Amino acid sequence: MTFLQMLITAIVQGVTEFLPISSSGHLILTPVFLGAEDQGPLIDVAVHVGSLLAIIVYFFRDAWGLVRGGFSTVGIGKAPEQKRLFWWIVIGTIPAVAFGFFLQSQGYLDSFRSTDLVAVNLIVYGLLLGLADRFGRQEKVYEDMSLRDAIVVGLAQALALIPGTSRSGVTMTAARFLGYKRVEAARFSFLLSIPAVAGAGVLIVPEIMEVGGDLVTEALITGTLTFFAALATMHFLMRFLRKASMMVFVVYRVLLGIVLLWMF
Repeated sequence: MTFLQMLITAIVQGVTEFLPISSSGHLILTPVFLGAEDQGPLIDVAVHVGSLLAIIVYFFRDAWGLVRGGFSTVGIGKAPEQKRLFWWIVIGTIPAVAFGFFLQSQGYLDSFRSTDLVAVNLIVYGLLLGLADRFGRQEKVYEDMSLRDAIVVGLAQALALIPGTSRSGVTMTAARFLGYKRVEAARFSFLLSIPAVAGAGVLIVPEIMEVGGDLVTEALITGTLTFFAALATMHFLMRFLRKASMMVFVVYRVLLGIVLLWMF
């Protein structure tokens, strides 16, 4: 990859990971529009790890609360509220992990890197996001998370393994249907992503050790650039959702999906 492609890939990931418009779909589309080779799963994971580090930095207080909750689970310290939330995040992660292993074992992941599939999912899940944001109540905050809510949003997160769905988009959709405020739906979504993205990063370590060389350097550079792009995007989104609805993202998704179906 050239530095320009790494920079563009990082910006695309850093922006689209947190806006509900599908980062995986845009990562598939990026080399198509650049006329370059697909960057491959290693770069995809590297940019997701960059996004993960940005989440931990931006939501450091919440992330540290989950760490305290994990320690409380094994009898170190007393943080009952954080312990409860820690377990809801863990339980909410299980569907995505199980679905991911199933797709990987059956060899479906590579077949999902399809422009047509991205286009259809952009439209379908974009419309669902619009319905949830229009009719969902604005009552709950992250601390109100229950076991039922964790399972529902966790099941929604599993769908995001299919490109074009958008992990942040589909989890925010589920959270809005459950009555969470827009900002809290985003907060819930980002914190729920921590275990899933961290797990993907750990799983790719053996592959990184095997390939070595230029590809690892490219992954490190792209991941670092993604970190900074992701921080800026989260700051924008959290401020934006305090004042506006998600309709602009719905319109963008539907229009992009239509354009892709027309072009390809």
